[in-house]
Parts: sequence; structure tokens; C-alpha cells
Amino acid sequence: MALCLLTTGSAWAQCGVENTAFQAGESISYELYFNWGILAKKVGTASFRVSSTTYNSKPAFRMELLANTNKTADSFFKMRDTLTSIVSQRLEPLYYRKGAEEESRYTVEEARYSYNAGTANVKQSRYKRDSGTIYSEKTDSRCIFDMVSIMGWARSLKTDNLKAGQRFDFPLASGKQVEEGTLIFKGNKNLDAKDGHTYRALVYTYITHRDGKDSEIITFYVSDDPNHLPLRLDLSLKFGTARVQFKSVSGNRYPLTSMIK
Repeated sequence: MALCLLTTGSAWAQCGVENTAFQAGESISYELYFNWGILAKKVGTASFRVSSTTYNSKPAFRMELLANTNKTADSFFKMRDTLTSIVSQRLEPLYYRKGAEEESRYTVEEARYSYNAGTANVKQSRYKRDSGTIYSEKTDSRCIFDMVSIMGWARSLKTDNLKAGQRFDFPLASGKQVEEGTLIFKGNKNLDAKDGHTYRALVYTYITHRDGKDSEIITFYVSDDPNHLPLRLDLSLKFGTARVQFKSVSGNRYPLTSMIK
């Protein structure tokens, strides 16, 4: 069962799961907000797209998340982030790239995955303007994910028997290294979206374990219907959080039966 694979150290051959949630052509638009304490300000837009592609001559999915601040927000925090993940049709990570321009910093992270004899290997590079490129490589008997492919995987989780507090441990490629992380199911919530509707949502939080400390990286809300559509993403920034809030969708695989009103 897909729910237990990340916690049992199962061989990679068991890590592929059936994609039950999305299809090529799905396109979601969002509004981007920055939050400082109780204050929230709209600062730009974001989008998430799924398309068909090939990787090493095999059919695959390309998932792309973009976030851009507007000119007003650029004066105090400029963000131009593009996160791309290519996964197999069974949602196995194949390639990941994050190009991020945030304030004066510009970084490009890449990860290339391969699989052999029940193990996963990832070769990573991280380029940072003014300091060059660093490289790393890691092999693990468990699945290794990145920030985009883990959302794709989580969308196909069987949720009927999920309980609040349930945890899924897995290594995650972070550009510089592979970090130990945990995805925690937080339960259900009714969520008001920017399209004027309210949705039943499932809530997940991802944390990393660094130097003996747990750090919350992202909380994401997905629709409580077969699409498991990402409705909201809360991302930790050095000054607060960035909130990506659902506005519209096209190309969804199923009707949005999670809509309450």
C-alpha cells in the first residue's frame, strides 16, 4: 500500500504509485500573498501546470510551479521562482530544477534521479551567483523526492484511512544535499478560496530535520475530492511566509466535488 512505503524503507521498485489525481493539461492559477504576522498583502501571481513530456525516450509528466511578485512588491522583496519536476507516469522523480531570484540572490538547483537494483540515486548541483556551483550525490534504498514531486505523489495518496498526525518519513533533495524530512497529515479543514467558493480540504505539513531541529518548510492544502487539487501553499520565508491561494483551474481530471458553496 502506498501509504506505508515511505516509512518502511521499501526498495524503489515498490515506490511507483498509480496516478489517480491529475492529467496532462491541468492548469491552476493563484494569487500570491506575503504575510508578516497578522498582516497579509497581495504581491503577485503564481501558477501550476501539468503537461506531457518524454524523459530518456519514455513518457512522463512535467509539473511546473511559478511564483512572481509584482512591481510594487519588487521594491521590498523580489521573487521570480520557477520549480520544475519531471516524473514518470507512476510518479517516480526523474528530474528537478529550481531557478530562484529572491531579492539580490539568484540560485539554480538541479537534481537528476536514476534507479538500479532497488536503490535510488540522485546527483545534485546548486549554482549561486558570486559563489559558483557545488555538487553532491546520494544513493538510498528509499524513495528520494523534491518539493514538487512530493506534492504530485501526495495527491495520489489513498486518504480514506488517514488520521491526523500520521507521518511519512522520506529523504528530500534540497539542492546542496539530501535531507531527512517528514510529511505530516494535519487533518481536514474548510478553506475559503479566491474564486469566491469554500472547499473541503486535506492539510499536510512538510518539515525538515536539520542539526537536531525541526523546521517547517511548507504547508499545503488539497481539495478533498479525487483531484486532490492544490488549493493553498504556505511557504516559510526569512521574514514571514508566502501564501499561494487558489483562484481558478482548467483541465482538472474530475469535477470539484469538494466545493461546499
